[in-house]
Amino acid sequence: MDLLELFTRTLDVTLPVFAMVFIGIALKRLGWIDSAFISTASSLVFKATLPTLIFLSLVKADLSVALDVPLLLFFALATLGQFLLSWGWAHLRVPRADRGIYVQGAFRGNCGVVGLALAAGMYGNYGLSAGSLLLGVVIVMYNALSVVALAAYQPGQATDWRSLLGHIIKNPLILSVFAALPFTAFSVSLPSWMMTSGNYFASLTLPLALICIGATLSVSSMREGSQVALSASSMKMVVLPVLSTLAAWLMGFSGNQLGLLFLFFASPTAAASFVMVKAINGNVALAANIIAMTTLMASVTVTLGIFALRLLGWI
Repeated sequence: MDLLELFTRTLDVTLPVFAMVFIGIALKRLGWIDSAFISTASSLVFKATLPTLIFLSLVKADLSVALDVPLLLFFALATLGQFLLSWGWAHLRVPRADRGIYVQGAFRGNCGVVGLALAAGMYGNYGLSAGSLLLGVVIVMYNALSVVALAAYQPGQATDWRSLLGHIIKNPLILSVFAALPFTAFSVSLPSWMMTSGNYFASLTLPLALICIGATLSVSSMREGSQVALSASSMKMVVLPVLSTLAAWLMGFSGNQLGLLFLFFASPTAAASFVMVKAINGNVALAANIIAMTTLMASVTVTLGIFALRLLGWI
């Protein structure tokens, strides 16, 4: 396979995902969708269509393949390492008031939408099922570590572990994972009409979510972005994915496993990070700039990352 064909195959994975993001930007600028639509659609995705997608992907999965304990453990440890590295850099280089926002923006990826969409495009059912199990680890760790980082640098804020645990337990994505596991473990099949209807409903998830991501991006605010936002974005999209993927390869991961890890490591900053910063009256402009920068950067960095890994023969 020559380089042009390899690069074309890489674009076949990444372009459909990021094209939907840019369509979202265009639709918002044209006035065809507004803030009310974005709010309603995002809520529908989080509470209903994405949990349905995760549930069905796990019901159809071969648990002996999808439930990869070493993969889950490595991802958890790598996430903790990314968090600590981001915090260490922020402590040295970032003004104290912005450190918590920097840390969250640098390590918290949008795995639930962008990561899962890329995994589905690249690995099909394996990407959806194994990626859905990784989401269980993601949700718990991202929420817990984000609260710690933000509370540490915001006056008057404390880490409310009881509230945090309640939010994690009631998270629709976590609930969908646990709801699906008995069906998968005991090979319980659902009626075909239910699977078909569920697939119709779940198919709304990725295009709708990606369009909403694009529609919420503010290119004008990104032009006014600070050096802190640029630093956090570079950490999120370049430094941490490279280091984490290299560590995974050195630990013996390759093929589908390494590809899935890279896609989750290389996902842009999650929109939920803005919500958390706003809730504590933090620097919302910085949080928004990080999300915008990393999302636009992802179209280039993820494409180049997949191309490089395939060129090396690692995936």
